Amino acid sequence: MKAPQWRMLVPVVAMGAGVLFAVSASTSQGDDLRPGANLAGVVQNASNKVDGQHQTVRNLRGDIQRLTAGQPSTSRLGELSKEVNEVAPAAGMRPATGKALKVTLTDSTRDVSSLPQGGTADWLVVHQQDVQGVVNALWRGGASAMMLMDQRVISTSAVRCVGNTLILQGRVYSPPFTITAIGPTEDLKKALDTDPAVQNYRAYVDLAGLGYDVADVKGKFPSYEGSLNLRHAQPVER
Repeated sequence: MKAPQWRMLVPVVAMGAGVLFAVSASTSQGDDLRPGANLAGVVQNASNKVDGQHQTVRNLRGDIQRLTAGQPSTSRLGELSKEVNEVAPAAGMRPATGKALKVTLTDSTRDVSSLPQGGTADWLVVHQQDVQGVVNALWRGGASAMMLMDQRVISTSAVRCVGNTLILQGRVYSPPFTITAIGPTEDLKKALDTDPAVQNYRAYVDLAGLGYDVADVKGKFPSYEGSLNLRHAQPVER
């Protein structure tokens, strides 16, 4: 290729490279375009953001209570306040204390090669249905309040697992997973013993070395801080 042709192509190549850099910068907005390479950092940043949002919610609720308390008392306001106070404990919006049962689920430390024939790595980890099974059994057994890890949950709280990590109200947790319920402890134990999902999990405790521990404790729970809005799936319009 002759020199004049090279001189004509150089500006074109430079312009194309500039466009690519600009698109890359705009798309990433300063972040790594390959977040998988730093997935742990992404998850931690998201969890920190959720913690900050929870603190904002707590502050706003405090402001609402102070402003409401400072308003002139009216019969209607008094009626509404009474209704709120009556339903708040059942809705989890008040702290709770009492005798409780704590259930701990732990991944196995065994190697796949030590499992019986047909055993896989899935046998060695706590799954979403295992945590949900314990939660459902405790509610069924008469739990009046419940904690999952360090968060208060209510009957509509969703239990979601990705791999062997638990995602609860925007925060990520690794095993062991703890579920603590305030209520009639003997009834709670019976509910665990007779629940099919818990029975299935306990079969793998013996088969694969999963951890399962139930202990009587004293429960002291904070108020529920998550959303009370119910969300459900909707059919796609065609």
